Amino acid sequence: MNIRQLLDDRITAALHTLGAPETVTAIVKPSARPEFGDYQANGIMAAAKQLKTNPRELATRLLATLDLSDVAEKVEIAGPGFINIHLKNGWLSESLTPPLIRGGREGFSSGGGASTIVIDYSGPNLAKEMHVGHLRSTIIGDAVARVLEFQGHKVIRQNHVGDWGTQFGMLIAHMVSIAEQNGGVSDVAPQLADLETFYREAKKRFDDEPDFANTARDFVVKLQSGDAECRAHWQQFIDISLHHCEAVYERLGVSLTRADVKPESAYNDDLANVVSDLQAKGLLVEDQGAQCAFLDEFKNKDGSITPIIVQKTGGGYLYATTDLAALRYRSSVLNVDRALYFTDARQALHFQQVFTLARKAGFVRDEISLEHMPFGNMLGEDGKPFKTRTGGTVKLVDLLAEAEERAFTLVTEKNPELPEDERRAIAHTVGIGAVKYADLSKNRNSDYIFNWETMLSFEGNTAPYLQYAYARIKSIFRKAGNPSPTLPLSGAGANISVQESAERTLAMKLLQFAEATDSVAKEGLPNHLCTYLYELAGNFMSFYEACPILKDGVAEDVRNSRLRLADLTAQTLQTGLGLLGIAVMERM
Repeated sequence: MNIRQLLDDRITAALHTLGAPETVTAIVKPSARPEFGDYQANGIMAAAKQLKTNPRELATRLLATLDLSDVAEKVEIAGPGFINIHLKNGWLSESLTPPLIRGGREGFSSGGGASTIVIDYSGPNLAKEMHVGHLRSTIIGDAVARVLEFQGHKVIRQNHVGDWGTQFGMLIAHMVSIAEQNGGVSDVAPQLADLETFYREAKKRFDDEPDFANTARDFVVKLQSGDAECRAHWQQFIDISLHHCEAVYERLGVSLTRADVKPESAYNDDLANVVSDLQAKGLLVEDQGAQCAFLDEFKNKDGSITPIIVQKTGGGYLYATTDLAALRYRSSVLNVDRALYFTDARQALHFQQVFTLARKAGFVRDEISLEHMPFGNMLGEDGKPFKTRTGGTVKLVDLLAEAEERAFTLVTEKNPELPEDERRAIAHTVGIGAVKYADLSKNRNSDYIFNWETMLSFEGNTAPYLQYAYARIKSIFRKAGNPSPTLPLSGAGANISVQESAERTLAMKLLQFAEATDSVAKEGLPNHLCTYLYELAGNFMSFYEACPILKDGVAEDVRNSRLRLADLTAQTLQTGLGLLGIAVMERM
């Protein structure tokens, strides 16, 4: 149940009954201050403007027709026309009784059925190892995918890896050269153990050795024409590169698999068709030998138009060509309702252009929602893009290893008596969770400063704080002699009684879980869920201090009610962190 949506739907329906246009909604939001109630409807003034009437007069008429008596103890007009809604304690109690945390549209949103949604994320270039620049796309995309699946949607992950283009001719030439030096033995796996070094060696030879560069260009032609031997070398490189990626995904706890890989090369056979179809529709013009689309939507202030180049002079294809082919595939074959693309903000214009051209060409169905989900940069403490101390690119696997080592040092300082294998297991969960949460808790549209000390802190809006909050709740049940709570869902002992202010605040926050997940699903902003979980943990700490649970003298029914609230909080923290791809532990 989404309380905000429930109230919004009912108040909006009442406004429409009073003659407000269908475009008008109640605009219900949680109240900023407790004295204004739990929720506030802010859309009355906009409706009054449409109806050419006084907002407060409209609000008065609205309350005469609106019946919220089943959920609210008081509904009142405030200011020029706001509607303040105070929910009933009894209704909050009853709403907490069924299984609160469950997936499926029926549990979380009032409108619409399941959709088919393709999510394009991660997308590393297989010419190199994954680096920190791939982190945000990978974990933000994965969190949104998990939330959408949790809500009951069909999610199709598409890892649009870069496995095509001129650099692969260079890499294949280097592979063949090494094999020849080894007496024709083609296994170059040992050399590919470090992809960055292999790439740098090949690039240096390409720049310094004219004969090698010519050979590399020949291999590009052979690769694109389907030469069997060249394709075999290429496939060997791709398999080893993907193995590197999969090791990172596994360590990072990301749900991408080999089956989700849909590389650039998968669309190669359709690229010529993309160009010819665009030409047939009159959308391309030749400019200096290249095939370009000049769309009026992208006209600059001086009247010039930034073109979309879909075929280079000489016949080569570009990212735009492949992305157009991918859009056509996702529309006609996958039959998706939404297509979400998680890439850095520098590609915003590219996707605006590609989406516009795809619609003009009829490559996608009219009803598909095409959504670029851009994100900012991960910066070092100097405010510049995150680099190694020597100024090089940070490998993602090295970053994760350092996170685990730093967490291990922290765990050892706090719990030196634990066996090393247990400390290592905790360090993995804490370290990886800290890296992911530090990113996910920031608005993806913004740059953020990467700081080890902050992200591994047990205070503030961090993964360790939330993981510790979960472990602390589990310790309550161990103290109660019930380490695996199985509190009844119905019958005697199942009721939750919301009486104290801290109980009410916690109950309200628990019931707002659906609002947080709906927001992530609609806007692709996992930080909304992070903020919710942080506030929930804080609400629980306040509840725990104000409302004794195991203290002598607490009545059994009160004790059970509060244990139930604690159990629901633990479930919500575990589920919410799980949707972010972060694990919890019973003990820390």
